[in-house]
Amino acid sequence: MSRARVARRIAAGAAYGGGSIGLIGVAAVGVVLAEAQLAKRTVGTGTAPLPPAADGLYGRAFGTEDPLRLALLGDSTAAGQGVRRAGQTPGALLASGLAAVAERPVALRNVALSGARSDDLERQVSLLLAQPLGPPDVCVIMIGANDVTHRMPATESVRLLAAAVRRLRTAGAEVVVGTCPDLGTIEPVYQPLRWLARRASRQLAAAQTIVVVEQGGRTVSLGDLLGPEFAANPREMFGVDLFHPSAEGYATAAMAVLPTLCASLGVWPEPDRLEPGRSEDVLPVAKAAAEAAKQAGTEVTGVRAPWALLKHRRRRRLTEAAEADAAEPRGPAGAAEGAHGGRGEPLPQDAPRT
Repeated sequence: MSRARVARRIAAGAAYGGGSIGLIGVAAVGVVLAEAQLAKRTVGTGTAPLPPAADGLYGRAFGTEDPLRLALLGDSTAAGQGVRRAGQTPGALLASGLAAVAERPVALRNVALSGARSDDLERQVSLLLAQPLGPPDVCVIMIGANDVTHRMPATESVRLLAAAVRRLRTAGAEVVVGTCPDLGTIEPVYQPLRWLARRASRQLAAAQTIVVVEQGGRTVSLGDLLGPEFAANPREMFGVDLFHPSAEGYATAAMAVLPTLCASLGVWPEPDRLEPGRSEDVLPVAKAAAEAAKQAGTEVTGVRAPWALLKHRRRRRLTEAAEADAAEPRGPAGAAEGAHGGRGEPLPQDAPRT
């Protein structure tokens, strides 16, 4: 059965209360359990630091009044577990990037929880919507890895995600979802578990895309956490526990999500027109979801049911970005830091908070 059909079945099961759709054949269970025990003994031999707090105001060079409000929800990937500095977390990277593109300050609130599954999204959404200033302007959700590793039924997983996106969209927030990452890239996981993990991750990612687009959100495929860098350089792109991304890994992920985040607010400088040379197209949403799951960094946006826009927004690889930054002339002292938001700074007592 094609990935598009499987994803549609999972999404339909979530919408209409269908039972769990198994992602792994019964005959493989014995082998999978043996491989899983081996992986558990190997993964996590290092100790990942707790996620640093990154909430605060970014882009102060553009002032402190009327900031855009950005919220992050999800699991340890959204929280930034695996790095030691607030500025290395995906929330800080996205807030700094959004401030630079929009030329406005950005107030960041991160309610993601390490270890969270999709059933924690209801609590996280309630935290955001209970704020006196109302909903954020835009929310980024990264969820799904723990659903796969804890064998949450895929239909239940996407039903919970759809409910969270629906609540946020109804409240007036834009929503961007980084879909389930490819767990088959975890270095100590061996075959056949690696293949099964990849298959389950991609099927869930495709189903997530369908329900998010149907609720008016946008998705970005995280795949192998966004680019061939993970497969080619796992020691550099994973953190000390060999499971969570390193600072370089989070930077690569943030570069892939940032264009869609900016586009959702109408501040991305490039238009949303199709570029056929980049394999962009308008496809049925299930087919677009399946295609996106195969290529990390792919955006899917609804155009008119049942059609969706499959788009590969321009982004630089991490090494290219570093080389360009090194070659770029520096302006007055502090100009570069101000433009990109610098490090996260706590909000002053009288500043708006999300």
